[in-house]
Amino acid sequence: MGRALLVVDVQPTFCEGGELPVDGGNLVAERIAGYLAEHRDDYALVATSQDWHSDPGTHFSDNPDYQHSWPRHGVVGTANAELHPSLVFALGERGPDVSVKKGLYSAAYSAFEGHDEQGRPLIEALAAAGIDAVDVCGIAESHCVRETALDAIGSGLSVRLLTDLTVPVTPAAGAEARAAIEAAGGELASSGLVPLIGD
Repeated sequence: MGRALLVVDVQPTFCEGGELPVDGGNLVAERIAGYLAEHRDDYALVATSQDWHSDPGTHFSDNPDYQHSWPRHGVVGTANAELHPSLVFALGERGPDVSVKKGLYSAAYSAFEGHDEQGRPLIEALAAAGIDAVDVCGIAESHCVRETALDAIGSGLSVRLLTDLTVPVTPAAGAEARAAIEAAGGELASSGLVPLIGD
């Protein structure tokens, strides 16, 4: 069996200058790119997810509450819905081993709600590659990263959250996400893969 790196929603739409920016998004994208450049071969597989919205119903709003409704983001056909340029550069011509898109007609916070180009759900693509463990990183820690990690644990995968390769919408929301992931059986780690004791 093997370990995969799961890069969640590292897209310009969630970085400074995007439609739904998270402070520190561009920096995290660059950090993930640097990590990939050094560690890609440590993983059996690298998977990416993208918010890929067409008509997600009440997920989009002109008067969003920022809990259940949001400004338009990750819109199909826009440059900001593509993978972040830093990530594209780091992945090179090879690209990700698995790429899933999610939320065409729904909210879809978790990468496990996404499907690859062959129409396979993420868990099926991981299983086909013999993956039983994942390291999770991306944007935003408090939302899509959290839900992805929890779904991975719920699917029976061993999960490490790379805490320095993700960023929350707020510090408090990030702390809540980490607590939830740990409570579910996940592990907090740095990108040096040293467990963070007491973090």
